[in-house]
Amino acid sequence: MHDDLMPVSKSGRTAMDVALEAARAAGTIITDKFHSEHEVHFKGRSDIVTDVDLAAEKMILELLTKEFPEFSVLSEESRPIESDSPYKWVVDPLDGTRNYAHGIPHFCTIIALAKDNHIVAGLTYDPVREEMFTAIKGQGAFLNDTQIHASETTELSRSLLCCDLGYVDEKAGLAMDMIRSLWPGMYSVRFMGSSGLGLAYAAAGRVDLYFHHSLMPWDLASGLVLAQEAGAKIVNRQGGPGDLFTPSVIVSSPTLVDEFLKTTEGQPWRMKG
Repeated sequence: MHDDLMPVSKSGRTAMDVALEAARAAGTIITDKFHSEHEVHFKGRSDIVTDVDLAAEKMILELLTKEFPEFSVLSEESRPIESDSPYKWVVDPLDGTRNYAHGIPHFCTIIALAKDNHIVAGLTYDPVREEMFTAIKGQGAFLNDTQIHASETTELSRSLLCCDLGYVDEKAGLAMDMIRSLWPGMYSVRFMGSSGLGLAYAAAGRVDLYFHHSLMPWDLASGLVLAQEAGAKIVNRQGGPGDLFTPSVIVSSPTLVDEFLKTTEGQPWRMKG
């Protein structure tokens, strides 16, 4: 491992090892409560939080900050913790909360480590299937220790596209319009309800292309390094480079991303701010 990318904790453990422990501990909380009653709080039409989000986040942050007290933290359900360290944990304790709240077993935990706002390591953990997607910059992407690669499909007409609509009504409508325009010339489409798993599935080649228009940094964090290390290309809706603070992403093999951009050129979803 590259020590400059993967710092070592107070107890001599790498950041990835600590993140793996935190994700599995959170996964236990999440799955234990999945089939029992859980409270759902509406932060607004576009956002909900369950008591499980909060319990899982508490467990993750306790482990991360105990081992790396000097690092900054950006987590979905908490106020940011700022520090002078170049390192920052980016956490989504339960991505796919609506799926979870409705009893749909498709959700994940996201933990990533950024250095100077560039993701250097990340994991996406599906506790239901016990699938751990991991990547460290320069070392490849893996699913439960087996290396994964983005899809090799080169034609949109043979591609399984995957997306989520988010809760920005205008952009969601434009995404549906774009899908409708593509429909005669593509294989099929899936809506995930978890951008974290959508990005991980694109990295693993389970879906050929994933796109979204309204993501937060914690939604994207691990998916960025997973996709990059799996050989995927990441761009925003306008076709420029995608990064941690780019709300929109299109992720697939370089060839398929380029075909998607060419085919959807002029679509309002691609151009609206």
